[in-house]
Amino acid sequence: MISPDNPFAAPSELPYALPPFDRISDEHYRPAFEAGLAEHAAEIEQIATQDAEPTFENTIVALEHAGELLGRVASVFYNLSGSNSTDEIQAIQAEFAPKLAAHHDAIHLNPQLFARIDALHARRGELGLDEESLRLLERRHTDFSRAGAGLGEAEQARLRELNEQLSTLQTKFQQNLLKDTNELAVVIADRAELDGFGEGAIATAAEAASARGEDGKYVLTLSLPTSQASPLETLRNREVRERIHTASMARGNRGNAFDNNGVVAEIVRLRAERAVLLGYPNHAAYIIADETAKTAEAAAGLLERLAPAAVANARAEAAELQQLLEADVPGAQLRPSDWPFYAAQVRRERFEVDTEALRPYFEADRVYLDGVFFAATRLYGLTFTERDDLPKYHPEVRTFEVFDADGTPLGLYLLDLYTRDAKRGGAWMNTFVDQSELLDRKTVVVNVLNVNKPPAGEPTLLTFDEVVTAFHEFGHALHALVSSVRYPTFSGTNVPRDFVEYPSQVNEMWMLWPEVLANYAKHHETGEALPQEQVEKLLAAQQYGEGFSTTEYLAASLLDQAWHGLGVDDRVGEVQSFEAEALVKAGVAVAAIPPRYRTTYFAHIFSGGYSAGYYSYIWSEVLDADTVQWFRENGGLTRENGDHFRRTLLGRGGSIDPMDAFRAFRGRDPEIEPLLARRGLDGV
Repeated sequence: MISPDNPFAAPSELPYALPPFDRISDEHYRPAFEAGLAEHAAEIEQIATQDAEPTFENTIVALEHAGELLGRVASVFYNLSGSNSTDEIQAIQAEFAPKLAAHHDAIHLNPQLFARIDALHARRGELGLDEESLRLLERRHTDFSRAGAGLGEAEQARLRELNEQLSTLQTKFQQNLLKDTNELAVVIADRAELDGFGEGAIATAAEAASARGEDGKYVLTLSLPTSQASPLETLRNREVRERIHTASMARGNRGNAFDNNGVVAEIVRLRAERAVLLGYPNHAAYIIADETAKTAEAAAGLLERLAPAAVANARAEAAELQQLLEADVPGAQLRPSDWPFYAAQVRRERFEVDTEALRPYFEADRVYLDGVFFAATRLYGLTFTERDDLPKYHPEVRTFEVFDADGTPLGLYLLDLYTRDAKRGGAWMNTFVDQSELLDRKTVVVNVLNVNKPPAGEPTLLTFDEVVTAFHEFGHALHALVSSVRYPTFSGTNVPRDFVEYPSQVNEMWMLWPEVLANYAKHHETGEALPQEQVEKLLAAQQYGEGFSTTEYLAASLLDQAWHGLGVDDRVGEVQSFEAEALVKAGVAVAAIPPRYRTTYFAHIFSGGYSAGYYSYIWSEVLDADTVQWFRENGGLTRENGDHFRRTLLGRGGSIDPMDAFRAFRGRDPEIEPLLARRGLDGV
């Protein structure tokens, strides 16, 4: 039993069942997990062993209702383990990862439960189910089958061992990366070495140093991707740029206590063994069989089709940057740490675009309130009211209540903007509460970013890339907020991995849409709008650098496929050697362009949900580019267009086959040509 004083013991009474963050302490997680696991296990046993013949209601719907307590604690815990971690949270995560894996196996490998689901599935055509209910039954049957419900006793025992070991290793990878990233933050002692930084950026670096007890110095924290674009674009000192890049590349690969090489090798080996046990040749085949791509060959085929033209474009860009470098440093060879600096120079000189000079026009409040939210209002009729009266898990979090066009409440949107040592790198969306008509729930969703916090009293000025990220991550949040499904299994972003990035990538288009840009891109001191000529130059410069960005992305995606295309008998010697060989074999080994993520800090695939699925971004971009074309052809930012997208696709979550949803929206299958044109790959 759980103490009634534990804040997880009963459903939250706050608006939208927002977790009572002001009452939650680390000490509450362990007993809540223990009680939640026990309660859920008892509920599953009751469903599986009941005397009544299986019906959709007493089996499938009952599963949707089960696990309330476990769901409450897990949603808070796993959100905060990424965004506001503590040593105790990390210890609990390591302790409960294998327990939770074993618990989920106990459900999916329960023979009595699967027998009930299988019996219903066998006569699904006779049950008179509506479309969403039929899809739920089929989804449950697929999930149990893919989880090993049909395996023999010995095979299931081994599967349980594999899942427990993998959960432990994936947690270790994540925690190693967080600690090594914090340890590798670059400390600058001499202000002169920050030549090129604006006063705001210097003050932010000084603030970060003070927070670490390095008063009088400057600290540059690392973002998740290999290329630390923001500092490398502006710092004039070539050796300081190289220090930053070297630190970025070293994460998880230093032979210290946080080294991830051995962790990766074991994760890959165990995933391959599990795939074979489940009837697949490798982990990639297992994962992609349940995605829209369906086969690893289809996913790899798209990547391989794009790679030669992308690399050719990248080499042409590199040749130009090499000339600029030699003008500054005769005889020097272009390094990855040089690329952002000289690419920024090209943008300034050829397109007269200085991304650093744009920052005064991208003040964070205006970007969100007058840009991100404004676009959602014009497109979907949504409105936003800040709620300072509700508890937060960190003082920096902002909370907004979201209303539909007719005033109906839709849920809460939380924004966690600033970087901190307790937060993992990158940017993401997650939910605390999923929308469900069955459970009478609205959405509580959070966007987490890693923007450097300025000194007190100073404005938060975003980089161009950070504005793109703001619109992108809010696209995920919209997917959750406008969800209109009956069953929580299908809520919001509960769609195939290679479809989930599609709506968020579509939302990026509104960042530079004239009506939206004019509303938010205003100088934070003068209120002057971003000059139209600068907007036109931005648009003209958009395709520059696509060789670099496509190549670094494809390198990471093909590396993911190489790791997860390994069979159970394939042996990997040294992790770094395998990575280098895989990039050469895939034709994306460009010396000055490392993969967007190298193996030992590739969190998406070794501790996140993108294993064998990093290809999803470009797979989704095919749909995204085609959708952007549709919006342009049909009048752009209008309620009619937004309502059509929402009604046919965005609000349907996983309740409909994703490609059927796309066809309902677009009126046809997707076409690749808009993507090729966008990325300058028209000749592919």
